[in-house]
Amino acid sequence: MLAKPGTKQTQDLFAPTSMEAERICGEGLTPEPGWWQVPAMHDDAFPAPPTQAPDDATELDINPGADSATPEGPDPWEELEQEAAKWREMALRTAAEMDNLRKRSARDREEAIRYANQRLLEELLPVVDNFEMGMQAAAKDSQSMIFIGMDMVRRQLNEFLSSQGVEEIPNSGIFDPNLQDAVAEETCAAGEEGRVLRVTRRGFRLRDRLLRPASVVVSKLPAAATQPTTEGVQA
Repeated sequence: MLAKPGTKQTQDLFAPTSMEAERICGEGLTPEPGWWQVPAMHDDAFPAPPTQAPDDATELDINPGADSATPEGPDPWEELEQEAAKWREMALRTAAEMDNLRKRSARDREEAIRYANQRLLEELLPVVDNFEMGMQAAAKDSQSMIFIGMDMVRRQLNEFLSSQGVEEIPNSGIFDPNLQDAVAEETCAAGEEGRVLRVTRRGFRLRDRLLRPASVVVSKLPAAATQPTTEGVQA
């Protein structure tokens, strides 16, 4: 088996003897060890022979990354614009909701102040009704001190109700189901049907809100007399 050129075996094979080395370098001179050696050559110095392409290969892949290429994604600037538009719309909607909430809160607070005494006034109205019944009984002797004193109290009650925004519902004309309650009907030949005849209990409203509907008696027309029709009898 032959040794590969440049290897340790080759260098030892051609190494000169000591006498030959003195003759080559000169008498009295000692050559440095290994002066004659050449650098060893590694296996990488001998390139491998090219491999032959397989017989079944018909074409070369000149663009190996073509099949693995992925389609281009969406534009990042377009995504940022869409995200900004979404948050802008959300901010505008939130601002509108907050504005509506602020207006509704202010309206509720104003109504609470305007109608704060509604419950108290509703409970006071039956007391006013009983006082009016006592005034009717005391009106038989209008010169008595009892009637005069009760009349003064009635004026004070009316002034107090007016200062709180309480007004009496007018009870003249045609019956209004939004402000009045019809407790009875009476036949009335004159006038039109549904007219208020008298009031059994006064009604009141607090500013633009109904506090208590009025109880009234309304009129109705009498039933029309029906006369039977007779047909002529042939003899």
